[in-house]
Amino acid sequence: MIRLKFLLSLFAVLFWSISQGQAHEVTPSIATLKFAEDRSIVLRVSANLEALLAKIGPEHEDTDDAPTAELYKELRGLPSAGLASRLKEFAPEFVSKLGLKFDIGSAELRLEKYDIPGVGNVEQARDSIIAFVGRVPESSSTFTWNFPSEYGASVLRVERLDQDIQAQFFAAGAVSEPFQIGVAEPRSWVEAAWDYMKIGYTHILPKGLDHILFVLGLFLLSIRLKPLLWQVTAFTLAHSVTLALGLYGVVNISPSIVEPLIALSIVYVAVENIMTNKLHAWRPFIVFAFGLLHGLGFAGILTEIGIPRSDFVLGLISFNVGVELGQLTVILLAWLAVGWAMKQNWYRMRIAIPASFLIAAIGTYWFVERTFY
Repeated sequence: MIRLKFLLSLFAVLFWSISQGQAHEVTPSIATLKFAEDRSIVLRVSANLEALLAKIGPEHEDTDDAPTAELYKELRGLPSAGLASRLKEFAPEFVSKLGLKFDIGSAELRLEKYDIPGVGNVEQARDSIIAFVGRVPESSSTFTWNFPSEYGASVLRVERLDQDIQAQFFAAGAVSEPFQIGVAEPRSWVEAAWDYMKIGYTHILPKGLDHILFVLGLFLLSIRLKPLLWQVTAFTLAHSVTLALGLYGVVNISPSIVEPLIALSIVYVAVENIMTNKLHAWRPFIVFAFGLLHGLGFAGILTEIGIPRSDFVLGLISFNVGVELGQLTVILLAWLAVGWAMKQNWYRMRIAIPASFLIAAIGTYWFVERTFY
């Protein structure tokens, strides 16, 4: 009975995982607010436009679960021109709900231009870039930011003349403290570190399913804590190296290469779990090599957000700490779920091997999807 329940749970995870792997999740929007010397502003929003139009918010981890799932699928199949037409109708409503407020008056934003990718694989979300223009009201000295809660979380990047970019993460519906329009008020290192830690943690839980499955693959073969920690440490050191190199621009590999290889790393770890019942000496070195790939994936996130030069080291360390805490949370949850069975004679046949088969299947699916679609 225990075995049957566990296998049914694993199959549920498989189907959920595949749907998440198809990028049905609603990811945070990235907004860049740029101030010019003549007090004009440009607000550029990179977001899943179809999710905004279908009003699919953060309460839906999968767009297929939303009441407007069919509308989302219809929008996802529209060519760029068709989606642009919907955007023009939607822009006034979006601006009216957008919480960009100045201490005196309003910026009166208007849609200026947009960049909407082609359809491609309709099972994959596409991020569109929408640009609005306006002017800072006379005598205004501060502004606040609030991305509507129905549209999910956001990252606000503020660009001022001759200053570092100021980036900050906001949960869905959160209202910022006042920002200075002129010279930015420096954030405390605690506030900055907390922001980047949150970004790193949420990139693992709940959105980093490929990284979660890789860590679970490490967990399944390691029935003792010390070998598991060696592997996780090797993985952390490796992704820290390539994350730093990626952010510095020393290493720049296309996601079309990195993402399929990350999927293959998941397959390898799962297959090794099936083929052997013990940890070999080379396993931490293999994990280190795969960690280099995962670090390049992490670098893409922080590159898109942008780290100010003044926050570079702090942001890099804090993001890594958030990632590490996310990984440790995954291990803790896995241990709470099956730790009681790991010393049983039947653990490998009833839990480790079936779970590894499912992880390998998911990784193979992702590899094919990321390579050929």
